[in-house]
Amino acid sequence: MSTFLKGALWITIATFLSKLLGSFFRIPLQNIAGNEVLGIFSVVYPVYMTILTVTVAGIPLAISKLISEARAHGRHDEVAIIFRTASMLGIIFGVVSFALMYGFADFISAQLGGTYAKPSIIVVSFTLIAAPYMAVYRGFFQGFEDMVPTALSQVIEQFVRVILIVVAAIYFTRKAFSYDIVAGGVMIGSIIGVLFSLVYLRTVFSRRKLLAKQRPTYNWTLFKQWSKRILLVSLPICFGALTMALLNVVDSFTIPRQLVSLGSSEREVTDLYGIYGRGQALVQIAVVFASALILPLIPAITKALAINDQTKASDIINRANLFTHLTSWPAAVGLVVLTYPLNFVLFGDYLGSDVLAVMSASSLFTAFSVLTTGMLQGANRETAAAIIVLVSSALKIVLNILLVAEYGIMGAAISTLVIYMLVTLLNVIVLYRTIPFRLIQREHIVFIGSSAVMGGVLYLPVVIMLVNEWSRLSSLLMVGFSIGVGGLIYFALVVVLKGLDRSMLQSLPLVSKLIKKHTKQHG
Repeated sequence: MSTFLKGALWITIATFLSKLLGSFFRIPLQNIAGNEVLGIFSVVYPVYMTILTVTVAGIPLAISKLISEARAHGRHDEVAIIFRTASMLGIIFGVVSFALMYGFADFISAQLGGTYAKPSIIVVSFTLIAAPYMAVYRGFFQGFEDMVPTALSQVIEQFVRVILIVVAAIYFTRKAFSYDIVAGGVMIGSIIGVLFSLVYLRTVFSRRKLLAKQRPTYNWTLFKQWSKRILLVSLPICFGALTMALLNVVDSFTIPRQLVSLGSSEREVTDLYGIYGRGQALVQIAVVFASALILPLIPAITKALAINDQTKASDIINRANLFTHLTSWPAAVGLVVLTYPLNFVLFGDYLGSDVLAVMSASSLFTAFSVLTTGMLQGANRETAAAIIVLVSSALKIVLNILLVAEYGIMGAAISTLVIYMLVTLLNVIVLYRTIPFRLIQREHIVFIGSSAVMGGVLYLPVVIMLVNEWSRLSSLLMVGFSIGVGGLIYFALVVVLKGLDRSMLQSLPLVSKLIKKHTKQHG
């Protein structure tokens, strides 16, 4: 267990950088190109991610599970067959998904509420050619419970992507192109980022030599046999992996159309959706750790169940839940209480601060919905996870239509909060019936209470001081100071109230070394 947690925590560092880059590039993008460009990006990108996930059909997570099972049972010859079959499927699906997105650019754009999305759709469609094949390598390494290549490749992809997005935004804006062309131009970063990531993964794959030297002869019969098996496993996983992307794409297809029906022009729609996109960027902060945990979590739970070790599987779930409570509660509470100054610091105005506050609250349930969906996949309940996602997506369509018509963009934020609460609840019910685990632990109460106290302390200055009269630099210093003080208050309370025991502390990198050093000195 210690190895699992240490691996997950180290990967979190890399995944945090990836998520940080992948979410916070929206901030300079909005500052450079405006709400309209951010709005177009926020509308189009979920569509791309959904098409990518559907066409790949969950293959990376599927081969992670299949390779993990094959290794657990000593069937090492199957690993090479699984990898080769998945690679071929990745190439086929990549070409097909590109052709579909490129060919139906006009139709997709019309469904998103206007022609403003077409340039972005066309550019980002080229990413689909290489992305599925690149994702196969990530799934291969995850099947060996080696999460480092996946995490580092994500950092490389996002770093290259973000740099090019910012550069493209500056270039196209200075050339005074229209906002739809600027939005299309920044999508170039996604293509180059994927290519850099693929080169890195391929290089690591060649050096590691994880496949056996003596490999079984590969033929058409094996391809048909294993492609069918991979797809049977991956299709339900696909819907589970779509949790955030599918719900976001529901927003892309419903919110702009609702705003148009209420009388908003195309430019007003992109501007309003850009404000909503600010909230989506902040949500990623609380989701970082949960997203990192599901990488080692799925094969770890699958492996435990493959050898009929229910106790170990339950223990893995308990620890993953504990660490998610530890990180997600203070992140969500901190975001909510600091929403007002944060909005000004990051985006230069206070527009939509109430929307951002509701979105920040939803980040807590987003984190748990992502985590529990991954747990269901590892526990071989992919079909249940898929049904939950589909039902929740259908309900979100209804809520978006009703709430946006009544409350505008705030209605979309409320809909997001309600749906992620529902997904979390349904996931937990199904998971508990599959692998009984501790729903509520004493430590959970400590984390919640410590977060509440921290939030109360941080909220006082926001209420008392006239922050709306501060400069952007003063607000930045205030937010930075608040985060530092809040972190100290939270972790001091957690330690004093014994929210983390010695074994948990020893699972943390660096902290474990300090404990060992202290033990030796006073032993």
